[in-house]
Amino acid sequence: NHIKKYLFDMSDYIWFERIPFPAIDYQKEIIGEIRDKFVIRDEDTIILTYPKSGTNWLIETVCLIQNKGNPEWVQSVPIWDRSPWIETKSGYQNLTNKEGPHLMSSHLPFHLFPRSFFRSKAKVSVQWLRNH
Repeated sequence: NHIKKYLFDMSDYIWFERIPFPAIDYQKEIIGEIRDKFVIRDEDTIILTYPKSGTNWLIETVCLIQNKGNPEWVQSVPIWDRSPWIETKSGYQNLTNKEGPHLMSSHLPFHLFPRSFFRSKAKVSVQWLRNH
């Protein structure tokens, strides 16, 4: 029964370079374009985490730090607009249509991360690890 559930759940995923992504807001073309063409600027901040490791908590903390503890922005702007997920279709569109500096989030493994990141001087890159 658990195997059937696992196989059923896997149909809700797309696969890109042997890695599953939820089909709800992910597209292979977008993930490839992000890796190959998305430009991370020197002034951007990236929150890079493993899934289920406290990402939302970290986003809230970084947003408060960026706003010197003032909760007004955090309370008035949805989290997905404050720190869009770079690998999702909606997050990618949000980031490409908005002037920087950007705060963005990602669960992408390094080999799928935008290549421009490795040439940039992004001021802050937060990588969050958690011992389960």
